[in-house]
Amino acid sequence: MMTIADMHGEAALVTGAASGLGRATALKLAKAGANLCLVDVNAEGLEETAALVTSSGVEVLVHPTDLSDPAACTAAIAAAVERFGRLDALCNVAGLIYFANTPEMPLEHYQRTIAVNLTAPFVLSQAAIPHLLENSGAIVNVTSTAAYIGEAYAAAYCASKAGLLQMTKAMAMEYVHKPIRINAVAPGGMITGIAMNMKMPENVDYELIKRFSGMRGTVEVDDVAAVVAHLASDAGRGFHGSCVTIDAGITAG
Repeated sequence: MMTIADMHGEAALVTGAASGLGRATALKLAKAGANLCLVDVNAEGLEETAALVTSSGVEVLVHPTDLSDPAACTAAIAAAVERFGRLDALCNVAGLIYFANTPEMPLEHYQRTIAVNLTAPFVLSQAAIPHLLENSGAIVNVTSTAAYIGEAYAAAYCASKAGLLQMTKAMAMEYVHKPIRINAVAPGGMITGIAMNMKMPENVDYELIKRFSGMRGTVEVDDVAAVVAHLASDAGRGFHGSCVTIDAGITAG
């Protein structure tokens, strides 16, 4: 298990914090002592997460919002800084996926995928970077194996996650001489709310689905959260411009 540095007195913002990997990441950061701004469109889920993390004795700000709105992303960072007076880590965990035959994907589904998975991390980073530079902080972007391999029926998702990976690397190079660390994590399939509610289009070729499903099964959410939290804390000080792949061998060959 990857270690997490002591984060008492620090503040972190976690998107997608209402469930799944976002919630698991928040729990890891809270255990390390970080005060948390929890962001998600699911207000009820955020309250549940807040109840779990406050048992660690940290301060929590619940900030329900729709990250597909760029103005809402900027406001989320401002709210965190106003509450805690600082920001030490931005964990861009929120994401969504719509499976579809490419000609049949509604344009609004494509646009929302790009907005949440790619544009939101960019706008959140824009707003966060000045504060993170003050505290030698970190950005951790959650991308996917879809950043590395083509996944049938997921063209928009693959585009968004590959873009997020390259965005991570580009920002890391831009700030290579500055006191900030910018990294990514690429998980394979996990048992989360997103996975449980996925809907495939009719008449899919399941042999193609198997190609990105992995021969060793799914990855544990808690294991991925440990990697995200490690990179968000000073324990990950040796990482910059990296993408840690945790996919049980999906991208191995």
